[in-house]
Amino acid sequence: MELFAERGYADVTIAEIADRAGLTKRTFFNHFADKREVLFAGAQAFETSVVRHLTEAGDGLSPIDSVLAALTRAGLGLAQYGEFALARRELIASTPDLQERDLIKMASLAVTIANTLRGRGVPDRIATFTAQAAVTAFTVAYDDWTEDTTVDFPVLMRQALSDLRHATCGAQADREPPGQER
Repeated sequence: MELFAERGYADVTIAEIADRAGLTKRTFFNHFADKREVLFAGAQAFETSVVRHLTEAGDGLSPIDSVLAALTRAGLGLAQYGEFALARRELIASTPDLQERDLIKMASLAVTIANTLRGRGVPDRIATFTAQAAVTAFTVAYDDWTEDTTVDFPVLMRQALSDLRHATCGAQADREPPGQER
């Protein structure tokens, strides 16, 4: 991150990253497929955490509530990256190549979530809609958190879900969640 901040993402080479880290280029490639992956190194561990939490979610929750709970619990592990998170987000936003990689990672996460939901008996289309919506809500909450890491991440996730429900259900979202009317 120091190199990227000093010179910009495009002007930093893998050799320079390896040198700054005290590694050889060969060792770098043992850990990362390419320079972009440096910024996405924890994606697989995060995805694994989401799946574990989703698998453990109670059967009484709706699909969206179970996925948001899983994303929230997995997201709590991101708190250790507070200062790094904002710099990472700004770097990704400044580089189309990194934006593309970020979108690919989020799409992969949505596919994994949808597959996990299907394994829990959620119909295909509902699983797909739920996964896509939940990843969107997570992305919004995470972006909010990077702006102010002192805000409680679960609060941001609940707000993102509330806003999502309002966006999809309008004024009805201010009352009971769909399917929960009295």
